[in-house]
Amino acid sequence: MNSDRNIVAISTALGNGGISIIRMSGKSVLKIADSVFSAKIPVTQFEPRKLYLGTFEHGDIKDKCLCVYFKSPFSYTGEDMVEFQCHGGMTLTNRIFEELVAVGCEPATKGEFSKLAFLNGKISLDEAEGVIDIINAESESELKCGYNLMQGRLKEQIEKEQNVLTELLAKIEVSLDYPEEDLEEETREGVLSVLKDVKTDLKNILDTASFGRCIKDGVRVLIFGRTNAGKSSLLNSLLNYDRAIVTDIQGTTRDTLEEVFQYKGFKFILVDSAGIRQSSDVVESIGINKSLKELESADVVLYIIDGSVALDDEDKAMMKSLSDKKCIVCVNKADLGTCIEIDKEMFDDVISISTKTGQGVEELKEILYNFVSSKNVNNGSVVLTNVRHIDAIKRAMTELENAIDATNNYINLDLVSIDIKNVWLALGDITGNSDNEKIIDDIFSKFCVGK
Repeated sequence: MNSDRNIVAISTALGNGGISIIRMSGKSVLKIADSVFSAKIPVTQFEPRKLYLGTFEHGDIKDKCLCVYFKSPFSYTGEDMVEFQCHGGMTLTNRIFEELVAVGCEPATKGEFSKLAFLNGKISLDEAEGVIDIINAESESELKCGYNLMQGRLKEQIEKEQNVLTELLAKIEVSLDYPEEDLEEETREGVLSVLKDVKTDLKNILDTASFGRCIKDGVRVLIFGRTNAGKSSLLNSLLNYDRAIVTDIQGTTRDTLEEVFQYKGFKFILVDSAGIRQSSDVVESIGINKSLKELESADVVLYIIDGSVALDDEDKAMMKSLSDKKCIVCVNKADLGTCIEIDKEMFDDVISISTKTGQGVEELKEILYNFVSSKNVNNGSVVLTNVRHIDAIKRAMTELENAIDATNNYINLDLVSIDIKNVWLALGDITGNSDNEKIIDDIFSKFCVGK
């Protein structure tokens, strides 16, 4: 599909910088570029994928810059494309953009370049979403997942399953077209076997979603405990700078405080909470209630105990209440000597630390890292980080269950084929094979202008 529009957009972030890139795509962009850019040879004679130095000149705008031509279909959009690399700066960049609109281009909408790439068969929907993930990545693990998505790792697996389902539908069709051959029973057994294999494959992919959520959203780590146990000090130690106010006064932290730190490519969201105690202070009580509420959404709880004093009944009751959570007990103030014993069987980990000397802090980071990496159940290159992909596979799994039940219950294979087609369509929503126009529009609306 080729668009009749010649579109233009600024592809680099606006602001002062070394260069800005303005890109055009469409049938007439070479002619348009030739009307505003002069070099040793006409733009219409440019060799594709080669940068040429020249002058952009139109109206009252003039800039010595670079121009490159990408010939259809060997371009990002699949159409002819031209890019100008001009001097960076908001005024100059905007004026060049305006002049290109004046000579025949239309301003591109959000994600229009990538949408053209999809419509022209250059990328699939999931590969386009990989581009978004790379742009928005906040950690190395997000960047890696985005790259794998953009490279078509998920597409390969999904299309493999779709091909299997297509072959299965063909076999069912044959058995229905030639009833005199009495192939239905033999076909039914084969259908059941294939459907179970597809279900196993999709489950393996879906099982990566938990790991994917940790990558995408970060691991939410609640620092929890009684007053003056060292919660804010631990936050500062993990961040390697003083973010939270630390004093000997009980109730210093009155509200939850969130900060992000990265370790070995993963993102952790640290939540420092108000110390748990009985308080008559209205503001502190609100903070304590918020701390208790944070327990519900925390992926990991770091329960901080002052190891220099004996445990009391309130400590024991609080630890018991955390038994159903992923809980790491941090026995703080190891520099003062530890006088308590913790039942290690009750918790995932127990570690002795000192926020004053730094003892055990790096070990604690390693424990948090192991928590994330242990969720990578199949160690494959495909990890589901996109809610849309997860939902599509869940829908496919539901339709698969319907097909398996129908096959087991000796429902006519022509009716089973309807469920199988629904599986195919649900998977097609991931790559774009299902031609769901609303999904396509929603995805590309999330892109920035110029991508």
